[in-house]
Amino acid sequence: MTSTIEERNSEKGLARVAQALAGWTEKWFPDAYVVALAGVFLVAAAALANGSSPQTVVDAFGDGFWDLTAFTLQMAMVVLTGYVVATSPPVARLIDKLATVPRTASSAVSFVAFLSMSVSLVNWGLSLVFGGLLARAIARRTDLRVDYRALGAAAFMGLGAVWALGLSSSAAQLQATAASLPPALLNITGVLDFGRTIFTWQSMLMCAIIMAITVVIAHYSAPKGAAIKTAEQMDVDLDDQPAQVAPRSRPGEWLEYSRILPMLAVLMTAGWLISQLASKPVLTVVSSLNGYLLVFLMLGLALHGTPRKFLQAVSLAVPATAGILVQFPLYAAMAAILTKAQGRGGITVSEHLAEFFTSIGGGGSFAIIIAIYTVILGIFVPSGGGKWLVEAPYVMQSATDVQMNLGWTVQIYNVAEALPNLINPFFMLPLLAVLKLRARDLVGFTFLQFMFHLPVVLLLVWLLGTTFEFVPPIH
Repeated sequence: MTSTIEERNSEKGLARVAQALAGWTEKWFPDAYVVALAGVFLVAAAALANGSSPQTVVDAFGDGFWDLTAFTLQMAMVVLTGYVVATSPPVARLIDKLATVPRTASSAVSFVAFLSMSVSLVNWGLSLVFGGLLARAIARRTDLRVDYRALGAAAFMGLGAVWALGLSSSAAQLQATAASLPPALLNITGVLDFGRTIFTWQSMLMCAIIMAITVVIAHYSAPKGAAIKTAEQMDVDLDDQPAQVAPRSRPGEWLEYSRILPMLAVLMTAGWLISQLASKPVLTVVSSLNGYLLVFLMLGLALHGTPRKFLQAVSLAVPATAGILVQFPLYAAMAAILTKAQGRGGITVSEHLAEFFTSIGGGGSFAIIIAIYTVILGIFVPSGGGKWLVEAPYVMQSATDVQMNLGWTVQIYNVAEALPNLINPFFMLPLLAVLKLRARDLVGFTFLQFMFHLPVVLLLVWLLGTTFEFVPPIH
């Protein structure tokens, strides 16, 4: 208890406020699953207040509960494949080499922030594990004394800054995959490939600006001198020796320890990918969530070398997917109640919300209000893909009504959706398991990032949004 008080007293300014907020969050903020459950009943109450009958509400709940089964599995696989790739021997060797690059404590923190964000643009699950292992590798250096809390917070910047502007963006992937879109949303938006969302020059410019700001804040907020708390001072074990695979004990296990089958699977995947690229536009292939996951899964198999080593890595990755598997059905139920439970005059809650956002009007005011709304909702519903399915039907209908570019509306959601992660520690959980830290150890630094990110994001969605023209949905 005394050490905790001393830690808080040693902080100044924003960092001290952030540590107080982290302590409050750790004590009072419920588990994300409990928040999702409460969200279902809140939405149900809104539908009843709108004039829906109890029978209509429970029918929408039950009928919609499994609407996202395919998408739930896909999002769980994003985490699993990222974890498997990050823990493979070749990537582990790469991490050890990268850990030798920084020369000062501050540059080490900003270096981890930059790499975690860069990796998150490819796969946010990979970013969490990669960033955590890189932070640990730097902390093991005997020639460099770095604050382990700041390193851990930097490793989280991929999820807290730009992940949703990259290839594994749940909302962008969903909008580009017709089979994963609920019919109600598909009728409003049509299919939006990456060329209309994450690959627009406005989105890429916004991503570059946010990355630059994040790196600078990470660099200058890293503790120095006596304020540094190393992993050793925090009693963190930094031994990252991989678990040994048991030797083959019987002839029937031969193929489990052979590279033959993984090589054949990788060759088949490569053949499929070449065929897809030869017959379809590149953006269509890149936007395919199923294809993206296939390539990453086979990459993990190839990097681990044998089926036995691969399956050992998968078993370690599965616990990190638990939150997605049990929460996404609740998000599907929320979306169904919002869009299907008709009330007075046959109007749903979703349609009322659409009318509200439409009343705001188009242009910069619409972009800013949608961004702020996304941030607030994200604090209570920490899920990029699940929350998009709750939010998208009325937000995208409003965007169509005020003739806001639909692709840019997705990116407004994406850039704003990352911000709550800097406050709500739900998505920190896999990283904390790697770092062997508590959320309160990191939130002081991530909250500082949030204070700078929020006004910058609001300014960018307004300014860059003025460069778009409205394009009707393509079905």
